[in-house]
Amino acid sequence: MSQRNPVESMVPAATRPLPRVAVVVPAYRVTRHVLGVLAAMPAAVWRIYVVDDACPDGSGDLVERECDDPRVVVVRNPRNLGVGGAVLAGYRRAVEEGAGIIVKIDGDGQMDPAMLPRFVAPIVAGYADYTKGNRFYDLRHIGRMPGVRLFGNAVLSFMAKISTGYWDIFDPTNGYTAIDARLAALLPYERISQRYFFETDLLFRLGTYRAVVVDVPMDARYADEVSNLRIGSVLGEFLRKHLRNLCKRIFYNYFLRDLSIASLELLAGIAMLAFGVAYGGWHWWQALASGSATPIGTVMLAVLPVLVGLQLTLAFLAYDIAAVPRLPVSVRLGERVSAESD
Repeated sequence: MSQRNPVESMVPAATRPLPRVAVVVPAYRVTRHVLGVLAAMPAAVWRIYVVDDACPDGSGDLVERECDDPRVVVVRNPRNLGVGGAVLAGYRRAVEEGAGIIVKIDGDGQMDPAMLPRFVAPIVAGYADYTKGNRFYDLRHIGRMPGVRLFGNAVLSFMAKISTGYWDIFDPTNGYTAIDARLAALLPYERISQRYFFETDLLFRLGTYRAVVVDVPMDARYADEVSNLRIGSVLGEFLRKHLRNLCKRIFYNYFLRDLSIASLELLAGIAMLAFGVAYGGWHWWQALASGSATPIGTVMLAVLPVLVGLQLTLAFLAYDIAAVPRLPVSVRLGERVSAESD
């Protein structure tokens, strides 16, 4: 009796045949774990791209020497590009060779390859373009997560919600992901951040295509691996890039591609808030300097624009939250996808 495909079992029959599933494994200082990760890959995987990101430990050489899995292909970056550069190199190779879905699994052993069907199934079923892990669904899993990571992920998740427009997702830096290869082929590779901001910047780029992103509950395994990400050292960079992406997203979605009541609410809200704060601040300073009381009419002229501006801004925010993409790109546009993305 033939063994049933573990990914196929999670997908409705109407969506078959199953596309080719490729896995990208960034390899940088993971020689202690990468062979175990490769050995655990499900049989449903069509090809595995191990990307040696100029690893000083020779991860690519180790895989070529010790791994006899015919599905494994070593891709080498001539210089270290960071995790994003490694993933994008794997994406390019997978797209060129005809992959249908591309899954990214780290080589450090934190991500269980047995969970791959959960990430592939929503894309195969046609209700997602991109899936990503979320380690915050199960309280038992959260309890095992280091406190620093808990706090850092909460802060980064909130910033990512604002800058990407995906208000219904969490854990944005989670690297366990899967993407429809048709969408991966159209990504602006040269414009995506290639280091620690990669996952969040990719979400922003997906938002410019109105791609549907789905969170997948997962557990993370923490053993002897050491994360190179230090929140304190990247916080300023992350804040700057989140602000940049927020401004781009608002311009693309509410002024370049469309002009709606939400666009007018945002403009009016910001204008009234700015006027109220500036007018009120100026008269407060004048009253403080002169020691005289501010007339009630002046106070009202400052307070009313602030209150109305706040209401208009909140109305825009409610519209933006409700506008999270729900229809996958593959369903909406078929094989053709276009987006302005700088």
